[in-house]
Amino acid sequence: MGFSCAHADRQSTLSESSSDDGSAEKIHATRTFSEGWLLLAFLLFILSAALRNSALLLISVLMVAATSLASLWNRWVLRRVQYARELTACRAFVGERVPVSVTVTNRKILPVPWLRVDDAFPETLMLTDRKLEPSSVPGRSHLSHLVSLGPYEQVRWTYEIDCARRGFYFFGPTAIRSGDIFGFFAQQQRLKTPGRLIVYPRVRPLPELGFPGKQPFGEKKAMRHLIEDPSRIVGVRDYHPEDSIKRIHWKASARQAELQVKVYEPTITQQLVVFLNVASFAQTWLGIIPERQEQAISVAASIAYHATERRFPVGLIANGSVPHSDQPIKVLPSRAPDQLTHVLEALAAVTGFATTDIEKLLVAESPRLPLGATLIVVTTIVTDGLLAEMLRLRDAGRRLVLVSMDPNFQADDLSGIITHRIPLAEADFAGVWRKAAAADEELQGDARWQPRPEKPADRKSDSPWAPPGRSE
Repeated sequence: MGFSCAHADRQSTLSESSSDDGSAEKIHATRTFSEGWLLLAFLLFILSAALRNSALLLISVLMVAATSLASLWNRWVLRRVQYARELTACRAFVGERVPVSVTVTNRKILPVPWLRVDDAFPETLMLTDRKLEPSSVPGRSHLSHLVSLGPYEQVRWTYEIDCARRGFYFFGPTAIRSGDIFGFFAQQQRLKTPGRLIVYPRVRPLPELGFPGKQPFGEKKAMRHLIEDPSRIVGVRDYHPEDSIKRIHWKASARQAELQVKVYEPTITQQLVVFLNVASFAQTWLGIIPERQEQAISVAASIAYHATERRFPVGLIANGSVPHSDQPIKVLPSRAPDQLTHVLEALAAVTGFATTDIEKLLVAESPRLPLGATLIVVTTIVTDGLLAEMLRLRDAGRRLVLVSMDPNFQADDLSGIITHRIPLAEADFAGVWRKAAAADEELQGDARWQPRPEKPADRKSDSPWAPPGRSE
């Protein structure tokens, strides 16, 4: 199932040259040649003149020439040296492998006797056949290479990234270091080589998760009734005593000098809004259980994919947050072609930090959603507060679905609320997380994750979840 990254050249294959165009930042230059050797060469020159010894004269001349040559070589060694990183795909699902190739090119006649390249990689990513080296920057590792390049020579390496954990992963910058052939001098420069890889959560068919094969959210029943869409006003009419005060169109009433109410466009399209609870405990300060949280995220992604296949407008609201933010995630329902991409990117970026309780999120967001929308709550923990809020919404006429992975939950007195109990799959998810967390131990084993659905189309716009201060 092929999936190419449409923006790979722009995002991952940016080549930076260490020329004078300012595209590379010079970090520092070092030298191992002591000035005492120049003093020694001068003394040998004086001594050779005094003794009329041609051998000493030759040695002193060679020392001066070697130092001068090494200095010039070091000055020009990184000129027109290019480094490029290319990902064949910038989006993948958990369990897939993404080929990545790195290329070093010397575009000048002067050879590069030695070149060390340290490309910054996310610490949690693993390569299938290469171990990343530690870095002094927290959360980062280095893909390092040591190579020598002849005139106009190019060297290329190809690896595979094992996408064992969902998330947003950013690459770069790249540090390159080289020097002269004698090892007297060395310099290091940093290249701006940004790149990004988005790993989506695993998507599975709903029957595989334990949902019924047909109408898991009551689609047929919902589509028998016409529902008015408050977001689509098609006109006004005279007020009737049974009309709600919320329907009054105040501006039209002022113009007509009598009460007018809004007329909404009827619709039979069911909207699904997934409420994801990232908390693993009733008390969020107790922390999270990563395996359970990942299963809940995977279930939410599978529901969104199911809705997209059936052309239902689908949205996502989660009490988790994206990196560098403390606001809950909200993707409003839509049938736009890239809606699934929006939802999966939000789920890929969500962190384990719970911004609020899920029942409070239901209270805050449900009044802003269309009355005919089906609210699907996906949670690994079912609390009394959550049940009380769902019962209140049920009594208010809301269509509700509870997807629970709580082994202690018993579905009592929930008539009118569709309930699905999903068995925990901690063993499977724990295997993925152990694999991602044990990169330094180079755990081996066949990936058991084989996502079947097609990946969503590549978005033309950049994702909003880029690290602060970094331009891609």
